[in-house]
Order: sequence, then structure tokens, then C-alpha cells
Amino acid sequence: MSSNSPDLLAAALTSARQTLHLEAHAILELQDRLGEEFGRAVALILSCQGRVIVCGLGKTGHIARKIAATLASTGTPSFFLHAAEAVHGDIGMIGSQDLLIALSYSGAGQELLTILPAAHRLGVKVIAMTGNPQSELARLSDVHLDASVSQEACPLNLAPTSSTTVALALGDALAVACLQARGFGAEDFARSHPGGALGRKLLTRVSDVMRKDSALPTVTEDATIFEALEEISRKGMGMTAVLDSQGHATGIFTDGDLRRLLERAGDVRGVRMTDAMTKNPRHISADAMAVDAALIMDQYRLNQILVSDAQGKLVGATHMHDLMAAKVV
Repeated sequence: MSSNSPDLLAAALTSARQTLHLEAHAILELQDRLGEEFGRAVALILSCQGRVIVCGLGKTGHIARKIAATLASTGTPSFFLHAAEAVHGDIGMIGSQDLLIALSYSGAGQELLTILPAAHRLGVKVIAMTGNPQSELARLSDVHLDASVSQEACPLNLAPTSSTTVALALGDALAVACLQARGFGAEDFARSHPGGALGRKLLTRVSDVMRKDSALPTVTEDATIFEALEEISRKGMGMTAVLDSQGHATGIFTDGDLRRLLERAGDVRGVRMTDAMTKNPRHISADAMAVDAALIMDQYRLNQILVSDAQGKLVGATHMHDLMAAKVV
């Protein structure tokens, strides 16, 4: 059959839709099964004084790794432990204050069953996630979560498909329930993702992106237009702040101000900053979030904004390009 055959496409779509239907149905069945044991599992995770160790093998091991990553990024210190490596020394990673989540669809994985006695000797509580409530793993655990499915999406009913989807969804449900119980918010999430877009927006402050000290363009109120232009060219911000004798910014002079001044006055050789600057420029605090600076600049169509301290003295300035370089916008 040709790869472009209409019959092949139709068969592929039918197969895909059936797979999605079976996996969605398996999750809905899981939803109806959740009860007291799920609540006990959440309570154990919330009361854990150490780390939550998620352990599995094979396809289930990949799911366990993702569950550990989701827990860790949503406020629950966690890591993945490979069941085969655990029985060859890595079990030493488990401490007495930790909690173990063991994943095995059959509940009969020998590696996991070997780990459990060692975990119990340490006083470690165990949450098992299996597809067989009567399995040895389920019986030896403190809490059992039933992740069984009536049918795999695989037409042979062999390859882990619906079962791994259900295990993944159950892990997400645990992580989100714990997140909400802890009051874990967007800023907490950002602290776990400092390199991501959300982390940059919620953690980057104006002080992190502003130009200051020798990089900050400033002139005095009695400076000439040419002195101001020299400062603008030297510092490369397209503007200069205008300071009084106390170090307060009483104005700002930009490329746009120069164009408007030339249109209005023509000959600007004798003009001083007090007559050329835009007075009472907008300021923002150095402690403000950089994303707030971006919002103000966008609202008032500004390319730059001055930064002042609590006493109103100029401490810096930032350009929209600075915010873009920091990937805040």
C-alpha cells in the first residue's frame, strides 16, 4: 500500500482516534476510582520532611522520572531513582526522612520488591502505584493507588499505552493537589524555573537590567544642547537624564526632544537643558519588577525610563532594548 494511499490515511486516522478514545476513557475511569487512598497519599507527601523519591523500571520508569520532575517543579523536593540501579547501590540515596513512590503496573517487579524491605527498615513510608491492588507491591506499601486500566490502547493489549497514560495523569494529580495545598503560586514556580520565560518575567527586577554609574547618561540643568548630544552619543541610550544639584532628575532629553526643538526653534546653539528637556519624566523604582517597567514604557510609548531610589535620586535608567536583551519582553 502506497504511503500516500487514501486507504492508509483513513486507517491511520481510525487507529489514532481509537487510541485517544481508549486512553481518555482510562483516565475517566481513574477519576471515578479516586478516593480515600489518594487523600492519604497527598497527606504523606505533604508531611514528608525529606525528599519524595519516585522509582520505576522500563516504560514505567520513564513515567516515574516525569512525575519526579513535575513534583520538583511544583514545590515538592523530589528525584527519580532507577529501580535496577537502586538494588546495585543507589538505594543509599534514600534517607530516613524520605518518602518512596514505587511504580509498577504488575506490582510484581522484583527490583522494586527488593527495595521495599530496605526502605521499611529506614522507616520510609511507601506509596505504590500499580494496576493490581492484590499484588505484592500493593500489599507491602503504606498506601496503594489503583492505576489499572480495562484495556491498553495497543491492539494487542500488550504495549504499555493506556496504563502509562493513567500513571502519568495520576502523578500529575498528586503534584497539583500538593501544589494547591501548599498555596504554591506563580512566583514560587518561577523560582524553580529561573531560566524560563516565566522565571525571567517574575524574578527579574529593574535593578538587574538598568544602566548605572558610568554607563548612565546625565547632564546638569545648565548644560548646552551640544553637551547633551555628546553625552547621548557617548552612552548610547538615545537620551540623557537632566539633574539638579541634589542629584534628582528634573528632566530627560531624548532624540525626539531634539527633533521637536529643531522644528520649533531652528537655531539651538544657545539653548540650555532647562528650556529643551521634557520636565518631570516618568520614574520607576529599582526594586520594581522589570516586566512592570516594560508595561509602563509600552503604555506611554517610551523607549527609556529613569530609575530612582526611595529619596527620589536618580540611580539608573533602562532602555526597551535592555528589557528585550534580558528576554523580559
